[in-house]
Amino acid sequence: MRSTVIHGAGDVRLETRPDPVIVEPTDAIVRTVATCVCGSDLWRYRGIGDVPEPVAIGHEYCGIVEQVGADVRNVRIGQFVIGGFYHSDNTCPTCRKGAQANCPNGGGYDGCQAELIRIPNADGTLVATPELPSEAQIPDLLTLSDVMGTGWHAAVSAGVGPGMSVVVVGDGAVGLCAVLAAAQLGAEQVIAMSRHEARQKLAVEFGATAIIAERDEAGAAKVRELTEGIGADAVLECVGTEGARLQALACARPGATIGTVGLPHGELPAAKLFWRNVGLAGGPAPVRAYLPQLMELVLAGRIHPGKVFDLELPLAEVAEAYAAMDSRRAIKVLLRP
Repeated sequence: MRSTVIHGAGDVRLETRPDPVIVEPTDAIVRTVATCVCGSDLWRYRGIGDVPEPVAIGHEYCGIVEQVGADVRNVRIGQFVIGGFYHSDNTCPTCRKGAQANCPNGGGYDGCQAELIRIPNADGTLVATPELPSEAQIPDLLTLSDVMGTGWHAAVSAGVGPGMSVVVVGDGAVGLCAVLAAAQLGAEQVIAMSRHEARQKLAVEFGATAIIAERDEAGAAKVRELTEGIGADAVLECVGTEGARLQALACARPGATIGTVGLPHGELPAAKLFWRNVGLAGGPAPVRAYLPQLMELVLAGRIHPGKVFDLELPLAEVAEAYAAMDSRRAIKVLLRP
């Protein structure tokens, strides 16, 4: 099969690797219908994350089940399925409490930017659509593997609900999905921090009621102007850099909660959180916990998070996909094997 392998900073290649096989009786093999590049993949592409040796990359996917192990009961060959960016058994105490991203029996994949993927814990990881989706639904469904689930997690972690004011820090795919999530959860004000016109327009389409282009204290001051002079009830931090996390804190009112889902780089001072009574929640999204609800919203046509894909390429052009996202020529790139 063809599979994407990262060799180092700026060096992504499509290579031929052995087809995955059933290893455990709880495994499934999925033929990829669509996959994509994630903003978190760019940390290694930019040389910020280490790549000690070439490794298969990618963790978002949807596709058709081709094989199942002897113990798989919940999915069958021929079904269209989606799985989160981590696999999980969905039966252990941790999973039953809704923290599937921390499943002690779970983990990552051997690269999902590929034609075929081995899915461990298939019964606990994969969710099948009731029937084969239309081509138009595939981008929306693919986002449920990560970015829509992660944006939703930011909003849920921050306690977003009806009547609240919410600031979203980050205008990448996760940030835009967090805007959509906040609007779906009933926020009265959804303030998107963005300096890019195309992303601003999509944020408004997803439910943003205001756009703030300023950063640092100037951005926080604009937030306070819109929120009775005190800051937002909830802030969704969807970048992970130290600057983004400090921006989130500056935009939060006393007693607010920050939902942070950006891959963390840098610190967020605990003392500043403490003295302002600002809570911090979030982390890797338990996508499996949200998949059924989000799938229902997509299949009912109530949300279209797939609009974050503003470029589609064949898997053969995966190197261009990374370059386009790195240079911000694309919000998120959908890849078709």
